[in-house]
Parts: sequence; C-alpha cells; structure tokens
Amino acid sequence: MTIREILREATARLERAGVPNADYDAAQMLAHVLGEDALMMRLNNHREVDGEKLAAYEAMLARREAREPMQYILGEAGFMGLTFRVTPGVLCPRPDTEILCEEALRRMKPGMRVLDIGTGSGALAVSIARLAPGSCVTAVDVSDAALAIAGENARSNGADVRFVKSDCFSALAGERFDLIVSNPPYIDRQEMETLMPEVKREPALALYGGEDGLDFYRRISREAGAYLSDGGVLLFEIGWKQKDAVAALLARHIGEPFALRDYGDNWRVVGAVKERRDA
Repeated sequence: MTIREILREATARLERAGVPNADYDAAQMLAHVLGEDALMMRLNNHREVDGEKLAAYEAMLARREAREPMQYILGEAGFMGLTFRVTPGVLCPRPDTEILCEEALRRMKPGMRVLDIGTGSGALAVSIARLAPGSCVTAVDVSDAALAIAGENARSNGADVRFVKSDCFSALAGERFDLIVSNPPYIDRQEMETLMPEVKREPALALYGGEDGLDFYRRISREAGAYLSDGGVLLFEIGWKQKDAVAALLARHIGEPFALRDYGDNWRVVGAVKERRDA
C-alpha cells in the first residue's frame, strides 16, 4: 500500500472510533514509524510502505482506535521545546502547563532553590533546570515509576535535578525553597466520570483531587509556608473553574494571590508571595 492509501484508510478507522483530529494522528504515527517528518512524508505520499513497517503501524493504529493517548503510543511528548519520554505511569505533559513554567521562569534568579511537587514526567522540574541555569531544582513524587521516568528525562535533556520520593513535603523536613511549583491532581469526582477516553487512560493518582478537586491545594497551601523562604513564591496550575477557591486558600496561608490566564483565556495559574506573618 502507498502512504496515501494507508493514511486514507487509517483516518477513516480513527474517525469511526471517535478520535479527534484523526487525520493528524494518523499521519503523526506513520511518520514516527517511517522516521520521517510528517509534512515531507505527505508530500511524497505515492511511495509504498514495506510489510514490517506496515505491521508496526497497524499495532499503533489499533492502540489509538482504543483511545490510548498519542503520547503513550509515540512514547514521547514535547514541552517547552524539550522532548520528554512518557509512559502510562505518568501524566502526559500538556501545553497548558507551559503557562505555569513560563511564570516560574519569569521569576527565576541565579541560585534560586526550586521545588516541584508531584513531578510526574519531570516536565516542570527539568524545563526549569534547563532554562534557568544556576537554579537548584528539587522534584518530588510518591510514585517510583514517575521518579524513574523523570530521572531519565533529566538525563536525556541534560538537566541537573534532585529527585526525592516524598508525599508533598513529608521527606523535606528543615528545607527551604525560594519557589514552589505544582500541577497537582485537581479533577473532582463528578468530572472524573466525564473525562475523555484518552484522559481516563492516564494515572488516576495524577488526576483525582478529591470530592471537589481541591484536596492537594488545601494541603500544599497549608504546609508550604514552613518550606518557603521569606518572599518565596508558590505557584499552582489550576482547573479553569478553580481560581477563586485556590486564591482563597493562598490568601489564608501564604499571601495576596494573583492569577494568570492561558492562551485560551481560561484561568490557569494562581500564585502568591509569602508574606511575613505575626506568630
């Protein structure tokens, strides 16, 4: 079969399975199998594909028909111009989270101590370490599988990150940080039931934030003051409906909150600078 014929049939199959952007996904997977740029592959689409590569593509196509995330099928995802290995043990890095990373980088100064809570694939920690030279980055997670993937991503991207197995701050007694970032689980119980099939294939540990989605915001906000240096900053990624609730938590425990929108004009980041408080 030619590339053109393969893509036509694959797109139709993915559309029948309800896959969004079926033509794009079909082309990205075939380009991955062929080791080519997707655009150049399309421009030379009259070529035949050999049986071995066709079999590899069929296996990937079947996984996408079952609504497995593209990132897991390809084994990688882009974030902040870097490439990260991803597996079903970690949340897929998303462009929305780049808003959080960009705000962290905007506030960085040489030598700052940074903590990433719930690092997953390491996307935030690794990006900050790579793009803010001289920073001292620590990343924590409760998942051994996530820490293994994050460590691999740090090495492949040439980033110096210290990884610690820790339930939020539990293994960090006595430490202080100038900046704490977190993209915590924030999906509430009701929303968990309505997630897209692809998202349901991602680890629930990285998605479910309790009955109202705010469990981790409550805990981190309550505990962060003891780990932030004076004038230190706490930055959260949030769900688009959570700005007011998370801002109220930060106002109570850290300082005056601020919020940022993403490029879709949805609220995406809430943060606060630690204020001095009377004992």
